[in-house]
Amino acid sequence: MTIPRFFGQAGLTVTARRPMMVYMSRVMKRGFIFSGQLVRRYCAGEVAGFSFRYYGTRTAPQTTGMEYQDAVCTLNTLQTNASALEQVRRERGHPQLQLQAMQGFLERAGLTVEELDHLNIIHVTGTKGKGSTCAFTEQILRGYGFRTGFYSSPHLVQVRERIRINGQPIGKDLFTKYFWQVYGKLDETKDAHGGAMPAYFRFLTILAFHVFLQEKVDVAIIEVGIGGAYDCTNIIRRPWVCGISSLGIDHTQILGDTIEKIAWQKGGIFKLDVPAYTVKQQENALAVLKERAKEIKCPLWLCPELQDYKTEGEPLHLGLAGAHQCSNASLALQLSHSWLQRRCSSATTGSSSITGENTPGTQQAATIKLSPVMVKDTADTDWPGRTQTLKHGAVTYFLDGAHTMRSMQACVEWFKETAAQHESKANGPVARVLLFNATGERDSAAMLKLLVPCHFDFAVFCPNIAEAVTSGTADQQNFNVSVENMLTRCLDNERSWCLHHSKDDLQLLIEDSLSLVPQKKADTLVFPCILSALQWISQGRDSVLASSDKRVLKVKPSIMVKAAPLRSATEIHVLITGSLHLVGGALRHLDPVFSE
Repeated sequence: MTIPRFFGQAGLTVTARRPMMVYMSRVMKRGFIFSGQLVRRYCAGEVAGFSFRYYGTRTAPQTTGMEYQDAVCTLNTLQTNASALEQVRRERGHPQLQLQAMQGFLERAGLTVEELDHLNIIHVTGTKGKGSTCAFTEQILRGYGFRTGFYSSPHLVQVRERIRINGQPIGKDLFTKYFWQVYGKLDETKDAHGGAMPAYFRFLTILAFHVFLQEKVDVAIIEVGIGGAYDCTNIIRRPWVCGISSLGIDHTQILGDTIEKIAWQKGGIFKLDVPAYTVKQQENALAVLKERAKEIKCPLWLCPELQDYKTEGEPLHLGLAGAHQCSNASLALQLSHSWLQRRCSSATTGSSSITGENTPGTQQAATIKLSPVMVKDTADTDWPGRTQTLKHGAVTYFLDGAHTMRSMQACVEWFKETAAQHESKANGPVARVLLFNATGERDSAAMLKLLVPCHFDFAVFCPNIAEAVTSGTADQQNFNVSVENMLTRCLDNERSWCLHHSKDDLQLLIEDSLSLVPQKKADTLVFPCILSALQWISQGRDSVLASSDKRVLKVKPSIMVKAAPLRSATEIHVLITGSLHLVGGALRHLDPVFSE
């Protein structure tokens, strides 16, 4: 099928989608390791001028950095190994088998479900905000002096971010040490189990439990991966408290295509006599959660609005921006308070102002007079990649990993408000740029429609590939999606964006044109990687991206001409959204903390 000529594809001019894909795939193959198989020997060489290395899965190199990379490369084989794919096929029609398989892997790794009881777990699920809720909760409990473990997903840049001790990702040496302990036991026993090894997320969940037990944490905050009832984290038998953040439509192929089906799955983390809290939900979703709680005999309470909490004088501010964080913070306060009540005396956490007795069947949870520790730690909470702002001179980046309709709407509201505040302080014209990608089954076109009213000057699309030139890191490799599929998705996203603007043109034709102001239309471009997109957007005005160690993919002069508004603007405001993986790839280049 022939499509119009592309003049915005990072300087590439083609007349059909397939030639475009062949060309861009070749570009990626020259500079990026994306093979679905890990080469089982060490080798080094050059391909088209780019150096590359593969690391073996059996013998770790001697230096610390290479040992960590070798562990990550070995971990990556679990993304696509044949036994993992067979597990998925076998369990698809029998989801209860997932937990049975998880228990088997746990025991092969030398752990038992009974040992997990000693982690004093807070178990949290939800569609939107579960990670932020966990971040608030972890910060609060750490503020009380407890040694915290925090397991979350996905990671932004390095896989060890998923497993945190006292708020910090475990070090490379620690990750490597514990990785080989767990992997070794599973590898030694696989022949007796038909060669079966746990898939990527299952392995990391087992690794997190092992780390937390070995590091003797006081509390483990565990974020569910997908759903709840059959998620591998739900092997937990006796959490101290459970939480469910805001529910919406996501992962429909796994969880179901209605809010009721999704709520049923999320309510699967409820346990007999274990207190559970949730935030304001859609009526149908809340009804299902109540029914699940009744069925499991779990006390379920609805969190108060954040403004209902009392403090000892100082106002309550949140460290995470956006109005949608208020419900996450309220849920975190209830989870922390419940955990502290069990661990300590109620006097430690502050006094209570009761609006409803905390007994099973009561809908409204108690409001809490917040202690100074709670006030301070909700303000100090940091959760990168979520409503985050980074200012690099004339370029300001607004990063949010929104990837559902509800979270994207919240992102748009946050961006409009925050960007307007920045623009009011600018001394001249400001250029707005959207950098977008979305993955999986998500409705990109619908999310892009929500972003149209932000009035961007440019809409830029790229795959979740940090850079086209390999730099020796394996943390962000994804073997489950081909480069060609990733680039096809980017072109589809660009077309969706253009179609949204075409509809605006149609409305102009049928309205009274004299009464209308023409809408600003964004130029569109597609780049083969995140770094090339960021370098074009910043036009050399971000010193971090302009450093000598960053290679630049050359683009055609006609594409550089397009960037004239970016060079002449006083400031450039860039919204990066649609995928946490995209945000993570951007942070790898933008924030020195993530490049270590």
